[in-house]
Amino acid sequence: MQSNHQDGHDPARPQRPGAAVGRAWQWLVEGFAALGTVLIGVLMVIICADIVARNLMGASLPLVSELGALLLVMIVSLQLAAAIHADRLARTDLFLVGLKRSRPRTAALLSAVFNLVGAAIIGLIAYASIRILGKDWSSGDYIGIIGIATLPTWPFRALILAGMTIASLEFLVRMIADLRSIVTREARP
Repeated sequence: MQSNHQDGHDPARPQRPGAAVGRAWQWLVEGFAALGTVLIGVLMVIICADIVARNLMGASLPLVSELGALLLVMIVSLQLAAAIHADRLARTDLFLVGLKRSRPRTAALLSAVFNLVGAAIIGLIAYASIRILGKDWSSGDYIGIIGIATLPTWPFRALILAGMTIASLEFLVRMIADLRSIVTREARP
């Protein structure tokens, strides 16, 4: 029997307790990816404006190189969790695809190890970002030229830290899903 409800929720069937948390997590991951996408547009506008300024005025706009570098790192960190969630990271799946068919538990275990290592590495990057954010916050670090155009760097660093933290947590979510699939396969006859 199918539900006729728009949201797919059948009131006769109870929801799992973690379903709301899962949806909220999905919204967070997708929201960060959407922000990253908007920032790609901002970066394109900045680069095009700089090209026009160089051709018309013979000089670059202030902040473009520094802002471009920070935006690029920020975009990657904001969209990393969505790439992990969608299983779009570059890795050698040629071996894993065949292994999934012949030995699904072994493939799930290998994937869990991959996700654990990914969580550790991205977690270390997030941890290192905390110190950089603290230094930028306390020192009032900025990019640009005083009197012409300046921007504080801490908001960029904060978003980089948030993106890396969420990406590390997404790796852990994927690892738990892999481990659950191993347990459920073993429980089945």
